[in-house]
Amino acid sequence: MTTHVTIIGAGLGGLTLARVLHVHGIPATVYEAESSPAARSQGGMLDIHDYNGQLALAEADLMDEFRGLILEGRQAMRVLDPDGTVLFEEPDDGTGGRPEVQRGELRQILLDSLPAGTVRWGHKVSSARTLGEGRHEVTFADGSTVVTGLLVGADGAWSRVRPLLSTATPEYTGKSVVETYLFDADTRHPAAAKAVGGGSMIAPTPGREIFAHRERGDTLHAYMGLSEPQEWFAATDFTDAAAATARIAQEFAGWAPELTALITDADSAPVLRLLHALPTGHRWDRVPGVTLLGDAAHLSAPNGEGANLAMLDGAELGKALAAHPDDIETALTEYEQAMFPRSAETAAFEGVEAHGIDSDNYTAHDLIAAFTRHQQSS
Repeated sequence: MTTHVTIIGAGLGGLTLARVLHVHGIPATVYEAESSPAARSQGGMLDIHDYNGQLALAEADLMDEFRGLILEGRQAMRVLDPDGTVLFEEPDDGTGGRPEVQRGELRQILLDSLPAGTVRWGHKVSSARTLGEGRHEVTFADGSTVVTGLLVGADGAWSRVRPLLSTATPEYTGKSVVETYLFDADTRHPAAAKAVGGGSMIAPTPGREIFAHRERGDTLHAYMGLSEPQEWFAATDFTDAAAATARIAQEFAGWAPELTALITDADSAPVLRLLHALPTGHRWDRVPGVTLLGDAAHLSAPNGEGANLAMLDGAELGKALAAHPDDIETALTEYEQAMFPRSAETAAFEGVEAHGIDSDNYTAHDLIAAFTRHQQSS
């Protein structure tokens, strides 16, 4: 393949694509807005599934490195009532197909697997335009440009490449999460640590939920989910950590103190994450020389599949390009025809993440019933 591949975005999907292309001897350059790999925290843990994310890592020839990142025991899961009663518990016996790793560590093994200079840091895209005959020009915030015969938008929810293909834009899902961390949890926050257990914990109620998991280094990472309009969150000043903490804790009044401690005793300021999604089944007509992967293509509310799907997209696109090195359009068509239905298939229940926080039936008992059905059908 003689066409150099230009990838926008050094997230897991874009880096997986670059790595699979490198395995097949195809050159690529990744342009990333962030100034360096350490420019910001890379988020928490990811469960990497044996039916998508791990398949991508196998194509990238990085399974050994991946196994070295796995946090043993973190597939354990429990469901609690708001009063703290443990209603369901599944231990991690080592046979599960969804091992947990830290997102930042996973990203680093992908970065380390690429030739020096593959990723160009500090390149924030301001716009992209079609030049015709499958060629596109990307303009960066500093005024520099690059022209490419194959452009891949791996640049997330607010993709600057997506408008070349689609007029769709992400819309607010009606739910947001407030994120906190508790450090040295077993010694400094023992009640909360006991409630979370060795892996993940969820306490669901209609319109409100608390989800937490145990990360590397005795750290608890928690998310308070609330179904409210954006205006509701805008009324809280999240630059005032104490006021924001008090406001969110108020929404969980009456819950067990070991659960509310995940808010009130946090060692980090609460961070608001508004959740957006593209229309279900989002797709586009084939445009020569450009495509999308990951959240740029099929952003959805968190369901445990986003990072896995992005990596699989990257691997499958890399495979298609390697299989059709002299016919980019055939490769892109093959990739998109498989990607569209794959991304539209959302399981009714995935691990500890569940859909339907707005439902009156979103309770611990209903969640356990859904989980049991999922186990029996898998």
